[in-house]
Amino acid sequence: MKSILILFTALSTLGLQAQQINNITPAITVNGEGIVKVIPDEVVIKSRIEHDGDNPQEVKKQNDAVVDAVIKYLKSEGIPEKNIQTDYVNLNKNYNYDNKTYSYVANQAISIKLDDLKNYEKIMSGLLKVGLNRIDGVQFKSSEMEKYMTEARKKAVINAKNKASEYASALNQAIGKAISISEVQTSNYPPMYRMNEMKASSDAGGQETIAPGEMEVTANVTVAFELK
Repeated sequence: MKSILILFTALSTLGLQAQQINNITPAITVNGEGIVKVIPDEVVIKSRIEHDGDNPQEVKKQNDAVVDAVIKYLKSEGIPEKNIQTDYVNLNKNYNYDNKTYSYVANQAISIKLDDLKNYEKIMSGLLKVGLNRIDGVQFKSSEMEKYMTEARKKAVINAKNKASEYASALNQAIGKAISISEVQTSNYPPMYRMNEMKASSDAGGQETIAPGEMEVTANVTVAFELK
């Protein structure tokens, strides 16, 4: 009786495995990428106001005065308040081991978004005149990022389908319907152009000091297709 039970169990296991093999759908899984090149129409200026000295109150006072002048200037140029954002405010105490004295550094970082690239040169020149003394980077963006992301996703799916068809044709086979699709998270951070500490001169005049060029919006997907 025990031998019959063992034989029955073994046959059942083999039958289940055979059924699972038969239920496996032949498939091909590929990655697809979609890229859309965009001419940016916005710019974010990563600025910083910084002063140092021996007296913390005086250093903070100097920094606050320039910050106030910067914000007032931006508002006078019609920059909306929502486009002016304080990123951080610091007052650091530093110790000099050579002469055993303390010094203080006050700084405040402000992100300034310009909705029109044509205003960049004028705004930058005005910021220098009111005392802004550091630019940490200039970041170009698009006001229609979602539209371009949708376009990039469609291109990524088409790219995956074309890849799958190429692989299948090499095997004298074809692809069927998509079984699964997943998006691979990508960071579409626009390029950041970094600069060294700005000098106090503001005589750029009508010169063009930066070129936005093109930015890329990228989408990546993984798609599995039936293999016929």
